[in-house]
Amino acid sequence: MPPSLTSSPAIQIAAALADNAEAVCRHYLSKGHREGRYWLVGDVRNTPGRSLYVRLSASPDGRGAAGKWTDAQSGDHGDLLDVIAATRQCRTMRETLDEARHFLSLPMPMPATGAPLRRNKAPTGTPEAARRLCAAAKPVGSSLVRTYLASRHITNLTGCEALQCHPRCWYRASGEDLPNVRPAWPAMIAAVTDLHGSITGVHRTWLALDGFAKAPVAYPRRAMGELLGHGVRFGRAGAIMMAGEGIETMLSLRQIMPVMPAISGLSAVHLAAILFPAGLRRLYVACDDDPAGAGALKTLIERALPVGIDVVPLEPRLGDFNDDLIAFGRERLAAGVRAQLRPDDAMHFLTGG
Repeated sequence: MPPSLTSSPAIQIAAALADNAEAVCRHYLSKGHREGRYWLVGDVRNTPGRSLYVRLSASPDGRGAAGKWTDAQSGDHGDLLDVIAATRQCRTMRETLDEARHFLSLPMPMPATGAPLRRNKAPTGTPEAARRLCAAAKPVGSSLVRTYLASRHITNLTGCEALQCHPRCWYRASGEDLPNVRPAWPAMIAAVTDLHGSITGVHRTWLALDGFAKAPVAYPRRAMGELLGHGVRFGRAGAIMMAGEGIETMLSLRQIMPVMPAISGLSAVHLAAILFPAGLRRLYVACDDDPAGAGALKTLIERALPVGIDVVPLEPRLGDFNDDLIAFGRERLAAGVRAQLRPDDAMHFLTGG
């Protein structure tokens, strides 16, 4: 590595944090706990759970470095500077480094004099960076995103303005990628918005160059920005809605219920935390067939019951509703879902209902 990189303050401080990885985790990720060589917590913002794991010491084979973390739900990964930035809501790299120096009891840098002021690039992972990425993307049209979704039997994109296509979206390689992995791939960009429609984050699905599959990379799906409470929205919020984890899960259900508003929480942890829009009376929850999905449903019921919202589970036959759509087709998918809907909702929302 060139000396200019090895001597940069960010790299030096990241290395110092990695040398004290467990102490950093105990301070900034206090709602987690240690298991073996890892610190487990819900996400990079210190939510209780187990989907994010931080390596506390380097792996024996040298492939995994101390201080590196991966979120198994979202696919995000990073180092301890990212943890500090997220938990302390730092807006710039300077704020992040100052917080890290304070934790490590390092002296603060002398202020620069005579240096011209310049506009900083939006820090990676912030809502501003997410908005810039969305602004750089293009409508789905006849792009590779449409090709990819069609390969998943998803062709009706009514109300899917949240989805866009980026022809060359930068991909940050991880230690699990091949050495010469491409730095950019086509990507499906999904805007994460709050209840008022403001973009707070973005989800990226990197695609193969022909669009018929996800890109051959270690982590083809990643999210960034402020995700907790928010989601990828399809259609306008109403009294009756459906929610689930994956984008393709919700798009699969919208192939047979194209006018029911939907929200994708992107992970079980974030699905459980979605904010309820005003006027919501009934929420159908598309449950993935795994313990995390069951936990999200339980949490949603506990949150919804006191505010008078009826939560109704929708259970797939296979792992998720996209698996069902591909395996059984729309008619059989509709038949399976019809039996789980309230009768009036089936008549109103279900195609052919």
